[in-house]
Amino acid sequence: MTEETVVDKKKKTFFHHDSKLYRDEHRAALLMIVLPVIGFTVFTLLPLIYSIFASFTNWNGLGEMTFTGWRNFQLMIKDNYFWQTLGNTFYLMLGIPIGLILSFLLASALSRGLKGTTFFRVIYYIPVISSLAAIAIMWQWAYNGDYGLVNQVLALVGIKGPNWLQNVHTVKPAIIAMSVWKGLGYSMLLYLAAIQSVPKSFYEAADLDGANAFQKFKNITWPMCRPVTFFLIITNVIGGSQIFTEINIMTPTGGPEYSSATIVWYIWQKAFKNFQMGYASAMSMILGILIFIITALQFYVNRKSDYKLS
Repeated sequence: MTEETVVDKKKKTFFHHDSKLYRDEHRAALLMIVLPVIGFTVFTLLPLIYSIFASFTNWNGLGEMTFTGWRNFQLMIKDNYFWQTLGNTFYLMLGIPIGLILSFLLASALSRGLKGTTFFRVIYYIPVISSLAAIAIMWQWAYNGDYGLVNQVLALVGIKGPNWLQNVHTVKPAIIAMSVWKGLGYSMLLYLAAIQSVPKSFYEAADLDGANAFQKFKNITWPMCRPVTFFLIITNVIGGSQIFTEINIMTPTGGPEYSSATIVWYIWQKAFKNFQMGYASAMSMILGILIFIITALQFYVNRKSDYKLS
């Protein structure tokens, strides 16, 4: 019997399912798995099942539930505020492509090895790690029509700015600008990592073939950044559909004529202000289904485009 055979037999005995080490490892692995499963079950799965049942009831959150069938969903179809807040939510998502374009341009500039690159990385990332509530309060002050910083800057060039958060036509663009500024640093760092991970040999080969800057961007840089773009679109759409804190702080009444109220803010109003927990649960179900459909479509489109590229 060779020495390798003896070692293999010892390994098999050592890791056999009857060995103490094998049993200890399995106990440790089960312990690591059980805790997240319990957390998911208690804080996600059970509330989800409960809210699905609540969406078919008339319930104030404390008293007895009264089963009403599809009544909440029928009321939703006739609720103009539901459709308006849903439209406002999708309108605010216009900031997603704007933010991605700006972050990609910034990442491209910072990837050139210019002086002060590290400083600008830190500056752009500070809003990402800052408290969202504090940022919303700061921008609420900046958008003030009387003494806000934005109007003070505009006054220097002879422009009289509006009361941004109290104007139907400016409140949504103002919130979009704040949201883009808040998430710019995160997207920029991901794009920067993607750009810097592209092998230099690709660009050298392109130079030998006589490719210009646009051709190198189209055939090398952008394809290498597509996975990051896909990830950012998915996460931004999911996050954008649940925007709440900025609205609740900057426009606590939903803005003039409900022009800045989002669907999650409206759900919160119905649930914890009007104590219509059943109706709020029904709207939550519809929002969850819409997010699932949009995400699934994005995965489908991305898979189809990957197939075409291959």
